[in-house]
Amino acid sequence: MSEPDPNAAPGPTPHRRRPRYKGTHPRRFEEKYKELAAEQYPEAVRHVLARGQTPAGQHVPILVEEVLSALVPKPGERGVDATLGFGGHAQRLLERIAPSDEHRAADDEHRAADDEPRATRGALLALDQDPLQLPRTVERLAKLGFGADVLHARRTNFAALGAELAALGWNDGADFVFADLGVSSMQIDDPARGFTFKHDGPLDMRMNPKKGLSAAQWLARAAVEELAQALTDDSDEPHALRIARFVKAQRNELTTTVALAECVREALAGRADDDAIESSVRRVFQALRIEVNDEFGALEALLRQLPSALRAGGRVAVLTFHSGEDRRVKQAFERGAKDGVYAAISDAVVRASPAEHRANPRSAPAKLRWARRA
Repeated sequence: MSEPDPNAAPGPTPHRRRPRYKGTHPRRFEEKYKELAAEQYPEAVRHVLARGQTPAGQHVPILVEEVLSALVPKPGERGVDATLGFGGHAQRLLERIAPSDEHRAADDEHRAADDEPRATRGALLALDQDPLQLPRTVERLAKLGFGADVLHARRTNFAALGAELAALGWNDGADFVFADLGVSSMQIDDPARGFTFKHDGPLDMRMNPKKGLSAAQWLARAAVEELAQALTDDSDEPHALRIARFVKAQRNELTTTVALAECVREALAGRADDDAIESSVRRVFQALRIEVNDEFGALEALLRQLPSALRAGGRVAVLTFHSGEDRRVKQAFERGAKDGVYAAISDAVVRASPAEHRANPRSAPAKLRWARRA
């Protein structure tokens, strides 16, 4: 066999096919590479959105225009996004309070004609306890022109709002506060986080995977009565006691999301139709998530701090996704209005329009309430 000529011109680089989906519908989250690489495959993202679905690894913000209408963010103001997540709401808020140099230059042309002073750039304090998502969102917003000079990101739960405002030197509060209490799509879609039973994964459910007990550990420690009470209080589960007894009979064997879902289905087999059983499965996962993350405790802490966290005339808007959250927000706002803390509160909840519901089905349970500081 002859030796290759070292002086010969190099041949063409062999063509390599890029990885492809395994079948028409990928079964594993990691195989949805096009949606996860949104900047590289924008057409794939548009295709998913056109079907009324949320692209894997992304979160479609809900009631954005309604939130902006309630908060009325203005250039130069201080704001708080207590639940940064993917940063969809934060991006729109930053565009209002801290417009980029390009937008400011365009505004300057109009202001010069009227001798109006140039507006200063505002700032947004953004809180999120998820150590995985927070740096990704900060990087994404920085690429849009919202760097550390206007975006103050802190990895913490919103129960620490008062402490973070003080640390930033905003001792008189902020002009507006926004909180979206929904779980982000990045957490729901990723089976490794343990929030969903659509794909098997570890039974975790922690917003901060490095802190506290996982859902599996919480289940192993909870007594039957404690679990039944959580299912009743956190998700209005009608079969709470039966499910609790059935789950606890499994002892410590429930360590994955699919195993827990199958256990609930087995507990209710023959006692409800398939749709009702699946609703119970979802309620069990909701209640566990609430307990693992102490969501109601954190929400009540936020609601107590809101009056002192807002400047005079400051606005607050809270987006909730189930009755337990909405009831707490409603009652706190009503008490504040009665005590003269709030000058105005929303008369009723604001919900997603039919068009938004069709485009983003995850907006269906969303309820928005707002209040304005006296």
